[in-house]
Amino acid sequence: MERSIENIWKEGFLKSDALVAPKVVDLYNKKSIHIIDKFKRMFRINLIAIVVFSFVALVMSFYIGIPIMGSIFFITLTALVIVNKKLLNGLEEIDKGENSYEYLKDFNNWVDKQVSVNKRISRFLYPVIFMSMVLGFYFKDAEGMYLGERLIIHQLNHFPDMILIFGIPLVGVIGVVVVIGLLAFFGTRIYEWDLNLVYGRIFKKLHELLKDVEELRD
Repeated sequence: MERSIENIWKEGFLKSDALVAPKVVDLYNKKSIHIIDKFKRMFRINLIAIVVFSFVALVMSFYIGIPIMGSIFFITLTALVIVNKKLLNGLEEIDKGENSYEYLKDFNNWVDKQVSVNKRISRFLYPVIFMSMVLGFYFKDAEGMYLGERLIIHQLNHFPDMILIFGIPLVGVIGVVVVIGLLAFFGTRIYEWDLNLVYGRIFKKLHELLKDVEELRD
């Protein structure tokens, strides 16, 4: 009967000494769960889309005669999905029963880990995809001869003094190496751009909510 406003205020939030009313607690808990559940749905859909896309690319690559590209593409993206599926399993283990602050902090830590892993992967992912395209078109059958060999012969007819390395023009080798180097160097930035494009709004809401909760705890 003698519960003061201060006592009610103290009981309501993240810890016994946090001065936030119970309704505010419930509001932030619901917001936290909503944001994270939305991310989970989008993440799963994204993984499914990658699987479907890689399978379609594999089938199409055989249809248009560049199976090497499709096979490498499929294997690479499948490995990417497997890694991220394992990361998603870790996200499922986060306890929703914790208070909203701890729940958000755990999720934010998971995001940091997921982004860190995919940044490292992106340094190899984009160069591998590019090389799959180069190899795919090089070994494409062109009237009984590989397309790459036909192009090299065509170039040699016009520039017979071209320097070759293992039968491939030096300028072509340098060009491929430069592109691979650029993709490896800018791979993390490309990934960050793609990440922000897909999940930018969710991450913005997450950081705003986490900031609000931290301010309430002070």
